[in-house]
Amino acid sequence: QVQLVESGGGLVQAGGSLRLSCAASGGTFSNYVMAWFRQAPGKERDFVAAASWTGGATYYAASVKGRFTISRDNAKNTVYLQMNSLKPEDTAVYYCAASRRTTITDRLSEYYNWGQGTQVTVSS
Repeated sequence: QVQLVESGGGLVQAGGSLRLSCAASGGTFSNYVMAWFRQAPGKERDFVAAASWTGGATYYAASVKGRFTISRDNAKNTVYLQMNSLKPEDTAVYYCAASRRTTITDRLSEYYNWGQGTQVTVSS
């Protein structure tokens, strides 16, 4: 089972940028589809972005497409989420997740390994 640890969250003004990182250990990182989800207070956990085993294929939620970029470095066992043009509605706890599927999925139920989350707060 892979263990995941996120970092890079913080407080940023609207229009700013943040880069989240998720370091994996304890498994063969390159055999996992990796994704980012987020959960705002009082709301469900929502899909943000996912990357295939090699990172060659990616998929984004409509709300972040064109602003966020997911990437992975399999040599470093790390997945990243570059977030640009941040909006107050992006405020949430961001979670890294891993799936043993062979193709990208945005379904939360397909991800069995989760990090502890990192807070992102965007001020207006």
